[in-house]
Amino acid sequence: MQSKATTVELYLKEIPADRQAAMKKLRDVIKKNLPKGFKEVMGYGMMGYCVPHSIYPAGYHCNPKDPLPFAGMASQKNSINFYHMGIYADPKLLKWFTDEYAKTGLGKLDMGKSCMRFKKPENIPYKLIGELCSKITVEKWIEVYEKNMNR
Repeated sequence: MQSKATTVELYLKEIPADRQAAMKKLRDVIKKNLPKGFKEVMGYGMMGYCVPHSIYPAGYHCNPKDPLPFAGMASQKNSINFYHMGIYADPKLLKWFTDEYAKTGLGKLDMGKSCMRFKKPENIPYKLIGELCSKITVEKWIEVYEKNMNR
């Protein structure tokens, strides 16, 4: 389900009432922990965090008109999803995250390449996601992204 909302505020108003608090809390955790330089945007029908063109003029290789994506969150039909490109691009970071998640006692992690799906809002590991968001600066993300692009 992709939203046609043009702002984060409009997107948040579209979210079902039973997910409002969880989405707002997740947004607050992400914004509090993301290093300086990332920008909150709407992209791909969801809320996202990117490296703006003012910092990385080349933009995203799939569409250079788009800023370089880093993380995102969406309210989907059956889950709240959190996307983090760093865990897709950095195997050490992925291992750290999955090891730490296992310690939370929240059950099996439902995860794709960069997407974590939380069917129950009460199972979102806010503190762990905050720590994950704090682990990569804008400069480090650009370095990891370019390294992976040159393979």
